[in-house]
Amino acid sequence: MKFHQLTFYASLFLTGVMMLVAFVFDFSKTSILNMKTGMAATFLASILLMIVINYFVLDFLFNFYGKKQISRIRTILPQEMMGQEEGMNFTQLGERVSEMSQKTATELDTMKEMETYRKEYIGNISHELKTPLFTIQGYVETLMDGAVENLAVRDKYLSRIDTSVERLLDIVKDLDMINQFESGEIDLNITEFDINILVREMIDLLDLEAQKTNAKMQLQAAQQQIFVKADRQRISQVLVNLISNAIHYANRDNALIQVITKPLNHKVLIEIKDNGMGIKPEALPRIFERFYRVESSRNRRDGGSGLGLAIVKHILEAHHENIEVHSVYLEGTTFSFTLEKGE
Repeated sequence: MKFHQLTFYASLFLTGVMMLVAFVFDFSKTSILNMKTGMAATFLASILLMIVINYFVLDFLFNFYGKKQISRIRTILPQEMMGQEEGMNFTQLGERVSEMSQKTATELDTMKEMETYRKEYIGNISHELKTPLFTIQGYVETLMDGAVENLAVRDKYLSRIDTSVERLLDIVKDLDMINQFESGEIDLNITEFDINILVREMIDLLDLEAQKTNAKMQLQAAQQQIFVKADRQRISQVLVNLISNAIHYANRDNALIQVITKPLNHKVLIEIKDNGMGIKPEALPRIFERFYRVESSRNRRDGGSGLGLAIVKHILEAHHENIEVHSVYLEGTTFSFTLEKGE
């Protein structure tokens, strides 16, 4: 049995108090022997006095031991859990431990999600780089085995090698651009320009691509001129990626891609709307992830890097804007974002 000094002193104090109460009670008995009412009152008062004294003594003991144990626990638990607060009781400590447990559980879940994403990311980038590399390797080996002597075969294979090299360069450039945006290394060149003129330029640029799928593109502008303040080159990348995506998924007759520009109070709303295949609800939260493809086989065949929407998201975030998507599967998709309105 471990000896505690405070317990010993407390027991001595309580014993003294009880002896004092007994003495008072005995003294009162001799002086008011014939007063039954006074006798009962003295008895009740003595009991009440003992209860009050015991309560405060025990409360002091519990608080003292509690603070002492918490001080010991403070040396074991992380500083961020305990903080700088003094005089913490067990209830507060329990709340801190509960909060820390919930925070730790959340962090563990986040780490698991990040690990899953990392594995998917490595797998995706390996596949994206592997496909053109294996294509180049195959053509080079064929040429080295003697096909280089046949001029027609040589030119065809060299052309395909060049296409695969261009695809590799596109992937590397897109990855480098995303990394620069994330690290804040890219400075925007903010100017004021007519968004309608830029949309028409992008439609003309992608006209040949749209003709391959018999898709029609049109601009629907609420006003003839709508000026915005943004980086013109970066916004052109946003429009090219979104319109190009709409063309690739326009796998139906009478495919139509509409670019809608509409001024709001202090913003300008830009929408890219198509009547293509749409996006399944379970895929919507992931479409802005790097290398994520709604239909992987179709996109890889078309030669995209799988980074277009990720680049769009980063460019708009650099403008302090967000992009939203609304899609109904087998009916169509609408991407929308806003830019700061010009003068």
